[in-house]
Amino acid sequence: MDTRKYAAELVGTFLFMTIGYASVAAFGAASAPGLLVVPFSFGFGLLAAIFAVGHISGGHFNPAVTVAAVLDGRTTAQDAVGYILAQVIGAVAAAGVILVVAGQGAVAAGVTKPGGGVSDIGAMILEIVLAAGFILVILTSTKRAPTLAPLAIPLTLVAIHFGSASLSGASVNPARSIGSALLGQDLASLWIYIIAPIVGAVGGWAIYRVLDGGGETPLS
Repeated sequence: MDTRKYAAELVGTFLFMTIGYASVAAFGAASAPGLLVVPFSFGFGLLAAIFAVGHISGGHFNPAVTVAAVLDGRTTAQDAVGYILAQVIGAVAAAGVILVVAGQGAVAAGVTKPGGGVSDIGAMILEIVLAAGFILVILTSTKRAPTLAPLAIPLTLVAIHFGSASLSGASVNPARSIGSALLGQDLASLWIYIIAPIVGAVGGWAIYRVLDGGGETPLS
């Protein structure tokens, strides 16, 4: 057990989510500036976390990524438990910073939930599809183009936010949704954003194995 890895996941997720949550509080998720700034904030927050501590833990910062890493043999089940706990703690701590700085309403503004006119099932389907695509990019880029992966992955997250922020909330990350839902005191839709990214992670990994993984030994 390497506690440095767990600490890196906690610190990285905290940094990633603090930047993302703060952008929602600063600009408002439903405003025109928010729909431009928030996606870049989450993407650049992930970029910052990857460069800060990604070399220590592999830079998951997302339980769905950790699940895919276990399935692909890149992370052990034991480490996965520590990673996911660290990610959730980091996200809750980040939401705590926003709570102290801007109040409970600001945290609640960042809660992921279906947009107007989108059903729970519709939001779940979109989150599953986007999480699968996100995982496919992560698994492929870290294997085929590891030097470009730190840029490809955050930019993909930016694209996901642009495409789905007003429809499904653009989570693709259970830790991201847990942090804001717990301290924002709105758990009504949280189940969607726990289940969908994990299902998407399994699907993304399966697509990766069929299209690219084959019988090759994955990178660690």
